[in-house]
Amino acid sequence: MRRTLGLAIAVFASLFGSASLAQAQEAPFSTVITPAFSPITWERLVNADAEPHNWLNYSGTQSSQRYSLLDSVNKTNVAELEMKWAYQIPVIDRAETVPLVVDGIMFITEAPSNVVAVDARTGREYWRYDHQIPEDTRICCGRNNRGVAILDETLYMSTLDAHLVAIDARTGNLLWDVTVADYKAGYSKTAAPLIVKDKVITGIAGGEYGIRGFIDAYDAKTGDLAWRTYAIPGEGEPGNDTWADDSWKTGGAATWLTGSYDADLNLIYWGTGNPGPDWNGDVRLGDNLYSDSVLALDGDTGAIDWHFQFTPHDVHDYDSIQIPILADIDIDGRARKTMLWANRNGFYYTLDRSNGEFLKGKAYASQTWAEGLDSNGRPIRVPGMAPTYEGTLVSPPIVGATNWYSPAFSRQTGLFYVTAFDGEQEFFKRDQDYEEGESFTGGGGRYIQPMDAFHSAIRAIDPQSAEIVWEFPIMPRSSAGISTTAGGLLFSGSADGYFYALDAASGDELWHTSLGARVHAAPMTYAVDGEQFVTIAAGNVVFTFGLPD
Repeated sequence: MRRTLGLAIAVFASLFGSASLAQAQEAPFSTVITPAFSPITWERLVNADAEPHNWLNYSGTQSSQRYSLLDSVNKTNVAELEMKWAYQIPVIDRAETVPLVVDGIMFITEAPSNVVAVDARTGREYWRYDHQIPEDTRICCGRNNRGVAILDETLYMSTLDAHLVAIDARTGNLLWDVTVADYKAGYSKTAAPLIVKDKVITGIAGGEYGIRGFIDAYDAKTGDLAWRTYAIPGEGEPGNDTWADDSWKTGGAATWLTGSYDADLNLIYWGTGNPGPDWNGDVRLGDNLYSDSVLALDGDTGAIDWHFQFTPHDVHDYDSIQIPILADIDIDGRARKTMLWANRNGFYYTLDRSNGEFLKGKAYASQTWAEGLDSNGRPIRVPGMAPTYEGTLVSPPIVGATNWYSPAFSRQTGLFYVTAFDGEQEFFKRDQDYEEGESFTGGGGRYIQPMDAFHSAIRAIDPQSAEIVWEFPIMPRSSAGISTTAGGLLFSGSADGYFYALDAASGDELWHTSLGARVHAAPMTYAVDGEQFVTIAAGNVVFTFGLPD
């Protein structure tokens, strides 16, 4: 662990007085503590809508709508936005962080597995915690850390070497450190945890290493494991027969993003990744449950209440790890508790989140692997689309019609928004034996056209019909998430370094600015002393914007 010394203490003393400085100096291992904030109780988390000035969960609220009730920045004045401050992440790596904001304090995660507390009004640092990563850590797709969770006065962070750590949110001191899985076997962790009551819910990455995916719950006070639910059924469990022979043991189904929670139903919703090996399905014949699925888990026990599999026997790496958005809407004249999901496989789905019933579905991006969806939402496959030794041209490509970046929903418009990509790729399979800790993919892919030959857009979808209402083109392919506000706005970013605001109802561009680096994260918004701010990470900098003083 490393702490910021010297100047930070002097600045803190000038801001908060000598008594606070003495308290900071007496705190073990720390330099500067954060200003006082009210503990973030479970009641506050489950009712996060009641305090829109804060951003208390990775996706804003536990419904994951990424919709803020703040409206000081709106369609009439968004063009006046100007940069208020920027925080330079010291590690040169792409930032995928979505910060939390608690009563004027912002908590930012950094690559590979660090967290820093700053003043949300100025960006001035209070403290930082660095988690040391072994040099031989196995990772698939970058040294990422997307965020933290908070309960009471404790932050919870996943680490790249498959640990879960608890950090004092006032001082940055480590409270406990739990090994979740063996990083040498290919397990890793990149996503923000989710708090449910007194438990920390967290998934696992490593789907390209032949792991067996799972979702865990840990006691928030002690770090003790409360329950573990595997994303692949074991021997004798329902669904194990959807894996040929012993292929389930190295079947992937990683759970590498953050889920959502419905307090009324007491259900946790979590997406699962591709089966392994990714592109050679010959060695794992069957539907391969529960890969490429959403699992609804009992919030107390982790028992699977229901599941919905988007892509049975996936051979194209169409991970279903998109964050589930929960919204109560009318479907065919009937009020429904729904789940909204634009999948990596190119299809959009509206599900009943109480029981997993398929309600609506339709392609929202270019796809050639399926003729459509049947009445139960199961794909009707096009023959001859599986990878071959020679290569098979298929759409979407490996990166998907969308991927891990966050979608959003607006309660004003009733629309669902997703960053979509219309591309294609040749898929190859190859024979490969499993070796623990080594990549286990069984193939790969290659583009036969340059990326700028394809189309990328923000698409607004009506969840009542699954129809696309409007789109806003983005070039080249974007990997930025989305947030919406009660000011009638949609915020997102682009691969060529732009941050912009759209009219959420029409898709018209209202404002943009160049950040000079790829936006590879999702925006969020908060307020301090009544002033609304909007924050986005680009490159290795966290930028914050607001209206002129």
